Amino acid sequence: MLELYEQYKGLLFHLAYQMTGTVTDAEDAVQDVFVKFQSLPIKQIREPKAYLCKMVTNRCLDEIKSARNRREQYFGPWLPEPIPESYSETYETVENQELLSYAMLVLLERLSPSERAVFVLREALGFDYPEIAGLIDKTEANCRKLMSRARGKMGITEEDLIGVGSVEEEWVNRFFTALSEGNAEHVLSLLADDAVLLSDGGGKVIAATRPVETRERVARFLSGILRQAQLEDGVAPEIEVRELNHQTGVVFRQAGNVTGVVFFNIRNGLLQDIYIVRNPDKLTGI
Repeated sequence: MLELYEQYKGLLFHLAYQMTGTVTDAEDAVQDVFVKFQSLPIKQIREPKAYLCKMVTNRCLDEIKSARNRREQYFGPWLPEPIPESYSETYETVENQELLSYAMLVLLERLSPSERAVFVLREALGFDYPEIAGLIDKTEANCRKLMSRARGKMGITEEDLIGVGSVEEEWVNRFFTALSEGNAEHVLSLLADDAVLLSDGGGKVIAATRPVETRERVARFLSGILRQAQLEDGVAPEIEVRELNHQTGVVFRQAGNVTGVVFFNIRNGLLQDIYIVRNPDKLTGI
């Protein structure tokens, strides 16, 4: 049993995380599944990987359905919880092929539970349609339809399925250097005309309660955040560019405390989306 846990815990955690968008729910799902798995006649299970994936998927589908009402009442935009850096070793992935980009995780919130399951199993974990059909108890044709609907709702094509690590650290450094120096022209040159910023404060800290749209407004909003932080503390916030969720992200610190995490989505060489997580409940492991 321990051998199976060590072999599949990374796979199952990332499946559960991408299904639920939260670290705690993902960990709970994996632990609950292995507790139940221990009581089964394991020797009679011919495909333990598929069986465990099915158990985790079903557990997460139940969690998504129960969480939907809570998220509808959430104060402002709801963003996925960042994965703490320490989890990279605890839940090691295979060549980073089990992780969708953070931007994709945000788009997954548009999907129904079944659409989300098919998308994650197909695009993140690489299961084929016959396998997915067995995991979620639907026909192969139904799974293909769910995938088509998912892509339609997310507004993506095959070309949009950007791999992790697509945002260069050098690019992020240039962007925040320009912001810190007040170089408005340079900041605007790095943003797409229709850039969008989402900020998640959970009603516990100051954050934009609606999407900030267009590059001019996004630039003003970010500049305002830096100025406000400096006014409140007397010093500029510490900005650290580092790997988060197996991709380039930024950690903001004020007086040594983590106050925000930022992720980016680049399209056609320009910054298209910015995601700022400020809810302190989602920053405890950073």
